Amino acid sequence: MNLRKKKELASRTLKVGKDRIVFLKERVEEINQALTKQDIRELYKEGAIMVKEIKGRRTKVKRRTRRRVGKIKKRVVGRKREYITITRKLRAYVKALKQRGELSKEDFTEIRKQIRNRHFKSIAQLKEQLGERK
Repeated sequence: MNLRKKKELASRTLKVGKDRIVFLKERVEEINQALTKQDIRELYKEGAIMVKEIKGRRTKVKRRTRRRVGKIKKRVVGRKREYITITRKLRAYVKALKQRGELSKEDFTEIRKQIRNRHFKSIAQLKEQLGERK
């Protein structure tokens, strides 16, 4: 007895896959007589048609990433803008000192290198450093 069409009807009615539908062998005649979705629902409630549990797979737990030295991402935009403004101020100040003749060429190049390396955080700190040089 071919119950393939009944299995398809049951899977559509119960909204599960065809492989999960199981018919009881004792009630095969009743199942074969069922024509409508309502008949299938009634047979399911009575226990003539059963639905297997989903086999499934165990979900893989994603490893949490740790925040270490190589994983820390800082935003560049703010820091770069800050660097540009302070560097321009310091270079302009040093250039003015050189034009007035208060700095020698060697001191000028040395201070420019220090500015490039972010040695000074402000003009006040630069002035303090220059005061110690003299």
